[in-house]
Amino acid sequence: MTPGSDSETPPALVLDGVSVVRGGRVVWDEGDLAVPAGAVVGVIGPNGAGKTTLFQLALGLLPAATGRVEVLGAPPRRGNRRIGYVPQNYTAALGQAVRARDLVGLGLTGTRFGLHRSTPDERARVDDALRRVGAAGYADRRMSELSGGQQQRVAIAQAIVDDADLLLLDEPLANLDLRNSQEIVTLLGELRRERAVTIMVVAHDLNPLLPVLTDAVYLLDGHPHHDVIGEVVTEDLLTHLYGTRVRVVRTAQGDLFTRSG
Repeated sequence: MTPGSDSETPPALVLDGVSVVRGGRVVWDEGDLAVPAGAVVGVIGPNGAGKTTLFQLALGLLPAATGRVEVLGAPPRRGNRRIGYVPQNYTAALGQAVRARDLVGLGLTGTRFGLHRSTPDERARVDDALRRVGAAGYADRRMSELSGGQQQRVAIAQAIVDDADLLLLDEPLANLDLRNSQEIVTLLGELRRERAVTIMVVAHDLNPLLPVLTDAVYLLDGHPHHDVIGEVVTEDLLTHLYGTRVRVVRTAQGDLFTRSG
């Protein structure tokens, strides 16, 4: 059992004979897996393999062509407030004047900016979410004034402000420097320890996330698979997955990292 999971808690995500079709083309099929609650999961695979498609299934934005999908013990549905989602390049589409706290507040209200007067309870929950991700110090600054790492913290605060049980993060480390990447990875580990939230992260590079990952979903040969991270970070599997030679190195301290060539 994954550390932090509960044997009586349903899996965070179940695929049972699932296939996905777009424009008449099968993206992937024979999806059979169960992601345990409380896991931190890397979602990996080559470009175009269907990693974001998996998130769209979980969010109820895309129907399965065949099979059964279950999210947090129920069929997927749009607007499920138990799921927090941060799409790739999310903050790039924001207006220049949006404050960090206003953005987090949308995770509660779901309304347009300026059309909702927040309640004291909502303001307290926004403040708490910002504090939990270490962003309280710049809550009233405009998003355009923040660094990439600060913006990502605020985006994650919006995803957790409604006490989501499942976080779906699409390339949260993209375009971040090493220090900011490490800070976001540390934050994900803290969120899991504090709340046992399940976190699924689409990742191009596994290395920064390896200290916190417990599991992986990998899209190989047109099918999604799930396993604990130690069974996935192997030279044979990763070489097959990416179509290029991948070496796995273990340091004297027991840490793993991968490198190509």
